[in-house]
Amino acid sequence: MRISICVVGRLRAGPEKTLIDDYLTRFDRTGRALGLGPARVIEVEDKKNAGVGAEAALLRKALPKGAVICTLDERGKVLSSPDFAGQLGKWRDAGRQDLALVVGGADGIDPSLRAEADFSISFGKMVWPHMLVRVMLTEQLYRAATILAGGPYHRT
Repeated sequence: MRISICVVGRLRAGPEKTLIDDYLTRFDRTGRALGLGPARVIEVEDKKNAGVGAEAALLRKALPKGAVICTLDERGKVLSSPDFAGQLGKWRDAGRQDLALVVGGADGIDPSLRAEADFSISFGKMVWPHMLVRVMLTEQLYRAATILAGGPYHRT
C-alpha cells in the first residue's frame, strides 16, 4: 500500500526535514516486506493565501485516485501506536492500494474535505505545529511498520 502524506506548505532544509527523511527511509526499509510503502510527501502551497477552501482544492488534486483518505485533525480519533499500526494493516489487508494522510494548513482542514475523509486521527487534544505533525506522523509510520513486523522498536 503506497502512502502519500499530503500537506499544506513547503518544508525547507532544517532539523524537521532531516527527521522526516530519516523516518521515511526507515519506514520504506521496514514496510516494504510488509506490503507497506513507499511513502512520499506531497506538498501543496496556496500562494494567494485564499484560505482553507483553496488549500482543500489543492489537496484534492494531490490525492491519489481511489486512496483511503485519512485526515490529521484535532477532532479525529486518538489512537495508540498499536491501534494505528492495526488500522494500517486493515487497510492493506483489504487490498487498498493507496493511503493519503492529509495535514492541513495553519487554519486546519476545510470542513468539506474533512467530511470526505474515510478516517480522521488526532495526536491528542493539543494543537501541534504543522512541521512537528509531519515529524510525528512519519515516526508513527515507522513505528507502525516495526509493530506489524514484530520488531523491538515499540515496547509497551
